[in-house]
Order: sequence, then structure tokens, then C-alpha cells
Amino acid sequence: MVIKKSLIIILLTLSLLNCQLVTRAPQLLQENADIDRDDAIFLLGGQPRTLDPAKTLGGPDGALGHIFSGLVMLDADLQVQPELAAGWEVSDDGLTYTFYLRKNVLFHDGRPFTAQDVIFSWERAANPDTGSDTVQTYLGDIAGIQAVIDGQTEQISGLRAIDDYTLEVQLTAPVVYFLQKLAYPVAFVVDSETVDTRNWEYTPNGTGPFRLRNWEDDEEIILVRNDSYYLEPARVRHVVYDLGPGLALAQYEEGDIDLVGVGGANLDRVEDPNNRLHDQLQLGISLCTSTIGLNTQIAPFDDVRVRQAFNYGLDKELLIDTFSGGDALMATGSLPPGMPGYTNDPGRGYPFNPVKANQLLDEAGYADRSTFPVLTYTTSGYGDVGGYVTAVISLWQETLGITIQPVVIDPFIYYDELYSGNAGNIYQSGWCADYPDPQNFLDILYHSSSRQNIGRYVNFEVDGLLEQARIEENVAARLAQYAEIERRIVADAPVVFVSHSLQAALISPDLDGYVLTPMGVRQWHRVSVDR
Repeated sequence: MVIKKSLIIILLTLSLLNCQLVTRAPQLLQENADIDRDDAIFLLGGQPRTLDPAKTLGGPDGALGHIFSGLVMLDADLQVQPELAAGWEVSDDGLTYTFYLRKNVLFHDGRPFTAQDVIFSWERAANPDTGSDTVQTYLGDIAGIQAVIDGQTEQISGLRAIDDYTLEVQLTAPVVYFLQKLAYPVAFVVDSETVDTRNWEYTPNGTGPFRLRNWEDDEEIILVRNDSYYLEPARVRHVVYDLGPGLALAQYEEGDIDLVGVGGANLDRVEDPNNRLHDQLQLGISLCTSTIGLNTQIAPFDDVRVRQAFNYGLDKELLIDTFSGGDALMATGSLPPGMPGYTNDPGRGYPFNPVKANQLLDEAGYADRSTFPVLTYTTSGYGDVGGYVTAVISLWQETLGITIQPVVIDPFIYYDELYSGNAGNIYQSGWCADYPDPQNFLDILYHSSSRQNIGRYVNFEVDGLLEQARIEENVAARLAQYAEIERRIVADAPVVFVSHSLQAALISPDLDGYVLTPMGVRQWHRVSVDR
């Protein structure tokens, strides 16, 4: 999940489930009398930043991912499956992908889909006027796309429509994860005839399993089944997202909720076999890592010793116990459990060590703490500093004898500010996988040229190793390369590695077919309701 998927704060259990998905079904049903509760799924989500696939920073598991679709998708087992493309061929050198598109695909308004729609969508995403923060990350392997991103041309030279239903894609290198990247929303297809018109996001014309029926800001989003969907139609007619606040667990216990995340004391309660909700509890891993970003290009974090000191100087176990009830694992690196290449090495990383932390600051020239600069800590919110950030600041100030001032930015523009370079000294961050490959963490977050490298970490030796790993076909050799890359990144401490979240969810027995996956995938079209 790109900054979802995607720089999200991942400490509270199941934050990847759209901030505890719930419903206020009775109220919504009164306002939308034609929505049959026996044929609908009700969820709680926040106001979307956007429903534009090119601009979203989230994955395909939300409303956007059910309205639009791409050439491929990831299934509940995180395997690439055909979607708009019925199949494909890859040249022997791994540089040319030929996609054979389905001939029965219609946009929601009935217009036929062709290869030109893919080309239009990808060129639009790459156009600098669109302002996509993810196009380079997920489509940057296509030949000629960088010239479009740089504003030198409007056409991607590596794309060619052989005919209406055959698309040829040329890559700059034989990267082994290209298909997985195409499951991210920036690669989804939009309608050239309606996109970018006034308020088009409120009447989007996609090709996905649901149509957008209604979007009332901060109130609700209603999806209705696309009966002309080219694959198996959705098993429910409506999916309703309540965008307002809700008391998730209480409503679940009242029987009006289809799914809710639990953690801390609530998790302890429902883990009791005698609790009536125990049989509805599902547990799992989450391909997420919570970090605290450090701006490596300005003092004092341009000094690796200072970055290491801030890693040693934070009691991460205390944070996990306090803010996630212990329902997380302390991170010793970037890769989370369940990700290929993850190594549970207790000897690696930065355990809480105040003596070591202060020694490193002394060695960096700050033995007199009065000479240490006042730092800024950038976080998102609506005026008040959250408890987690307050705790982190307090712990660092107490342990290191330094001063940190919080800077709170409206959540709607938070990542815009980070991408614009306004991260300050320290910034709240985190990452959830968009596809199950270590490249999705190590390359995207730490290559010096990556858009998602917000702290501007630079190590040209790491860059070279990352570029080699991109094209290594031998799985064992590739994972060994990533192990060495991660070791070097951890030693450089470009961020503070905090935790890997675990998942716990109460899932209504009324839902059939829902899978608690390690990362967000589109699946509401495969879920049925039996109330």
C-alpha cells in the first residue's frame, strides 16, 4: 500500500481495515429505503482523499478499487490474476509484455473498453499536470514513461496498441515484479471521455464490479453492483460506506456491524473462549511497518550517529504496550513478518539503550546538549497533537535531553506537504505492502531516486544493489541480495524502525467469503450476505 498502502501510522491493530470498518446501518437504511440490508455490506471509512486512481495513495481494497479495475489484480492469496487482460506473454529477455485484453469489457456507461484506454490512462497518470505521486513508483519501469513524467513528451514510447485488444509494453529492465505493480490503482483504467471534467470523481465511469451511486462528503458512499461486469458479478447489490464517526465495537455487539478491528483490552476480552464473540474473531499478520521518518539531508540527521541515537533512544516496547496493547512486534528492520525475505534476527536493530544513544550524540559533537538544534516533528491532525506523537516526543526529550516541537498538518494535505519537501526534521510515517515483494519496501522507500523516499536517504552502494536485485531471476539469490540491502539500510538508520502490526478482526457470521488478508486487496464483490 503506497503511503496507503500507504505512509500510514500502523500501530493500532487492524488500522489497515480502513480505520475500523463499521456501519450505522439503521440511519442509512432510513435515508436509502431501497437498500436491502439482506443484500448489502455496510462499512465505516473516512472521507476519501480522492477517487482518482492516478492520485490516490491507498490500495485497491476501498471504494475506488471496486469502481475501477486494471489489467491484473491480486487475489486473496496475493497472487496475480487476470482482470482487464485475459492473459499475457513475456518475451525471453523479460523486456516485452504482450497483453491480450478481454473483448467483453464495458465501462459503466456502456462504452467498450480497448487498448487505447490503457494507454490514455497511463499517459494521463504520467502527465505532470495530473500530479500523481505514485506513477513513477509503479509504472516507472515502462520505457519512455520518465520522459512524460519530466514533461518532455505526452506519449509513452514503450506502449503500443497492436489492435483494439492487444497491448504491447516495453520495459527498461526485466524486473520480475512488473505484473504485481500493475495491481496498484495508478495502473487502473479511467474513461478518457469523462475524466477530468468538473466534479468527475462524483460520477466516475469505471470498469469495476461496482458503480458509484452516491457520494456525500463526510456522510456516505454508496456503491451499486455493476450488472455488466465482465467477470462474475458481485454477490451483493450494495456496499455502503458510512463516512461519519461511529462507535465500532459497540455497534458490532449490537448486531448492526459487519466487521470491526479490535485490539488491546478489547482483544483480550474477545480472545476469552467464553466470550460470545470469540468464534467471530480472526487473527493474522499484516504486511505493515510503522516507522518515524528522519530528514537525512538537513542537520542534525545528516549524521548517521544522530540517526542511530534516536533509534536507540526510543523505548519501542513501551510504545507498543501503551498504544497497541502489545498487539504488535518490535521492528528490527523494514520488512514485516510474512514478507518474502523477512528475517527475525533479534541481534539486529536498535533495542532501547539510553546509554548508547547519549554516547552517540556526544560523539556527533553534541556533548553540550544546549548546542543541539530544536527539532520539528511533523504529524497529521486537526490541531491537537495525538497521544502517540506526544509520547514519542516526551520519551526522546527525557532520554536525550533535547527539545522537539510538534507541527500538526491537516490530514487531507499531509502527504502533499511531505512530497513537497515540507517534512521538517522528523515526520510520522509507515508503510503497508502493495504487493508481496521486498522491493516494495526496500527499493521504493530507500532508493535515492524514489518518490517515496521522503527523508531523502542516499547511499549509492545501496542503490546499486537494489538495481541488481530488480532483475535477479533466481529467488534464493535475490532474497540474499535483499538481506544484505536491508542490513545496510538498518545500519544507516534513515528512519526509526518502530513496529510491525498484527491483525485482529471480528467478522460477522452474516458475511460469507471475506478473507482477512495480510494486505488490502479488492474482495467485496466476492462476499455475500446471509442475515
